[in-house]
Amino acid sequence: MPLETPPGYHPLDDRLLIPFLAGLPQVSTHLGGQPKDWKATEVGDGNLNLVFLVEGPEGGVCVKQALPYVRLVGEGWPMTLKRAFFEYCYMREQEPHVGSFMPRLYHYDPALYAIVMERLSPHIIMRHGVIAGRRYPRFVEHITDFMARSLFFTSDLAMQAERKKALTALFCENTELCKITEDLIFTEPYCISARNRWTAPQLDAVAAEFRADPELKLAISRLKVKFLSAGEALIHGDLHTGSVMVTDEDTRIIDAEFAFVGPMGFDVGAVIANLLLGYFSQEGHATAEGERDGYEEWLLDATEGVWIRFAEKFLALWREQASGDAYPADLFADPQSREALEEERQRVLRRLYLDTLGFAAAKMIRRILGLAHVIELERIADPDRRALCELRALRMARDLMVNSDRYPAITDVTAGARRMRQRGRGEL
Repeated sequence: MPLETPPGYHPLDDRLLIPFLAGLPQVSTHLGGQPKDWKATEVGDGNLNLVFLVEGPEGGVCVKQALPYVRLVGEGWPMTLKRAFFEYCYMREQEPHVGSFMPRLYHYDPALYAIVMERLSPHIIMRHGVIAGRRYPRFVEHITDFMARSLFFTSDLAMQAERKKALTALFCENTELCKITEDLIFTEPYCISARNRWTAPQLDAVAAEFRADPELKLAISRLKVKFLSAGEALIHGDLHTGSVMVTDEDTRIIDAEFAFVGPMGFDVGAVIANLLLGYFSQEGHATAEGERDGYEEWLLDATEGVWIRFAEKFLALWREQASGDAYPADLFADPQSREALEEERQRVLRRLYLDTLGFAAAKMIRRILGLAHVIELERIADPDRRALCELRALRMARDLMVNSDRYPAITDVTAGARRMRQRGRGEL
């Protein structure tokens, strides 16, 4: 049976898109020329949406439209169109805080569930650059600026309680996208599920091992409780290297339809997880022994930099721009109280660091044993070689989640990744 959609909604295509854009004066002016001069191409390669790039004589735009189902699976998995609304709300809310780290927003159409935004060029999806072994010298500074500012300014450290509660109420309705996360990240990889997949038969035994591991299942359940209950800040909710578009000089964050008010460590952990997955994938893309050694080190340096620079920037914002209802300034006006508050800041960052490690581990495991994988690993042609890369990543992730006390600093994480990278299948 056809999927039900609200009045006025229809999927866009090359024929319908141009008249739609022609009716938007700001977009028409940006594209330049006449509608007959515009060229539209559908380029969506993600899991959920239609994505069009439109070029005119004077400029370009990107049009992203929600489909009433999960594109990765098809019409057998219906999905709310309202996810486009939440992405739009996230972009609108975060733009004052993060500025040009997101594409410029031109228009949102509530009937078509379509967002018209800046066309990014010559940016590429960062995942593709990681496969090619490309370094991005500004990435760490940019991504940590984005995370520190987007998380701090939408937290109780910077917001008045009334405003924060209103923001939470708005994004509380993004239940279907949160449910995807709750199932695909925190539940299904640890039990038998028809949606799970992995490199078989090479990883059959380890998948069964993870499903039978009580320590691991307790650890992932604690993380799920935090995801369900910790409304710390407005998080992106899907901040991986497929949601980052880069050049050597610029970094932009896209695809925020999973946004909601949740635990800050989920965003930071997602970035670290994908850098580590990229690291463990490199042997599978090398054409000669040691060819990727230097790039592997760049990925680990970036992993360290992401946590270190994020923590520094977040703390600086807390010290200098705190104006929310959490830790009110009047309580900490005297020197002794200010000293106690600084100690508390360090404790909060420590908890956030441990959350980050746990969520990073959860993201790594789901990308190997769950439904949606990463191309850094998927494009390793030799299944035995791919499975070895994946097995190292799984062992690393399991230890990060269950034994986080073994990694008191981010340099311990990267040292552990180096050790794991050297292990052969028999040692794993």
